[in-house]
Amino acid sequence: MSGLAYVFPGQGSQSVGMLVAKSSEVAATYEEASEALGYDMGELISSGPEEVLNQTEYTQPALLTVSVALFRYAMNNNAEFPDVVLGHSLGEYAALVAAGAIRFEDAVKLVRRRGQYMQGAVPLGKGGMAAVLGLSDDMMREICESVTRESKTGLVEAANFNAPEQVVVAGDNETLQVLMERCRESGAKRSILLNVSAPFHCSLMKPAALKMEARLREIEIIAPKIPVVQNVTADYETDPQSIRRNLVDQVCAPVRWTESIKTLWDNQVENFVECGPGRVLSGLIKRVNKRAVVGSLNAEIEANQLASLGK
Repeated sequence: MSGLAYVFPGQGSQSVGMLVAKSSEVAATYEEASEALGYDMGELISSGPEEVLNQTEYTQPALLTVSVALFRYAMNNNAEFPDVVLGHSLGEYAALVAAGAIRFEDAVKLVRRRGQYMQGAVPLGKGGMAAVLGLSDDMMREICESVTRESKTGLVEAANFNAPEQVVVAGDNETLQVLMERCRESGAKRSILLNVSAPFHCSLMKPAALKMEARLREIEIIAPKIPVVQNVTADYETDPQSIRRNLVDQVCAPVRWTESIKTLWDNQVENFVECGPGRVLSGLIKRVNKRAVVGSLNAEIEANQLASLGK
């Protein structure tokens, strides 16, 4: 029998009103987040304003809250229990909360700091990210290394290996433009600048990683009750100290999503439920493996549909 994975999305999936479901689980999760952070999380998620919700320090705890609220709702309404969990970038924190490795109160405080640290690592407007379609992972690594060598002062690195021939890169703006042109010359189908405020998951985030390391030392992480696959290793992790180290490394390291999905498939996990707003991960998973069975636990789902998800 094939296994079931719950997957949790990262930054970029947010929108005002992204969770309209009303339940005791949702209300309790909103209240817990509000008490931890000192502002009304339910109001931010339901009413915005958008310009505040899209600020990284607010985006990250809001998305975590929505994902955890949906997971709690699903588990209390007859949805099938997952065999494994994983998250994309920020979504890894939601996965670890779902797995019982990190307390939600600790996680929501952590990701607010994570957002602040990542935004502060590079001056606003000095770095960015771009999605490149149509080139292999190995080719993208080679082009990034070549362009960085030639730049001498700048850098650009692969940040997200999202699906076959779909790689997101990050770096300083000048070097990023050179890379995009080089990719077009190398046969890329498209290269698109992303609307993000900083170059996440690259070496420019080292100041943020150092600060996160100090913060992560302050919280308790225990062995997960549900198996977890982490971004940095694209493999199962059970040791709390390894999980902690991987969360630090994740700030500067690429998200190995393609490999993570292949790891699950090799372990007979063929069913996936996206636990958060939107369907970005569902699309990526189908690009990695067309045979994957994908469902979405979004804001519109009703309780009587939950039991069929993942089956």
